[in-house]
Amino acid sequence: MGGKERPAATPAEALAAMDRLIATSLVAQHAVAQRLGLNITDLTCMGHILGAGPDPMTAGELAVRADVTTGAITGVVNRLESAGYVVRRADPADRRRVRVVARESAAERIRAVYEPFYARLGEVFTDYSPDEVAVLAEWLSRTGSLMSGYLAELREREATCPPVAPASPAP
Repeated sequence: MGGKERPAATPAEALAAMDRLIATSLVAQHAVAQRLGLNITDLTCMGHILGAGPDPMTAGELAVRADVTTGAITGVVNRLESAGYVVRRADPADRRRVRVVARESAAERIRAVYEPFYARLGEVFTDYSPDEVAVLAEWLSRTGSLMSGYLAELREREATCPPVAPASPAP
């Protein structure tokens, strides 16, 4: 591939590294949310709203993406609107539906928190060849799709049978 030499790694070692990354990411997301005066669900929803780009999502679409009820999404949008992050706009095709649009000032506040980290990630990518970056991008995309599919399976199972109960402590 033309990149620099890499230490050998097994799939199990890669999965362990991914687990550590996910755990650290969850902690970091909570810290970012707190810094922005949001809770983690609100920050997650802001990520979806910003990711929608020029075609804003409806509140219902946002509820599906965030895996919350339509009632809960109303509370999320209320909090984001009160905090100055979003505005509600009537859907031009169906005035009964509401689209959730990020305020530019909110996008700037969020970018200000994430940009230093993304700059550091950009520096990490400079250690990889274009072919290696392509493999990483493909792996992340495929894994994201796999994760979405598995989440859908979990939701279907939850609808038909209760979640697994936690183990009872030993007497």
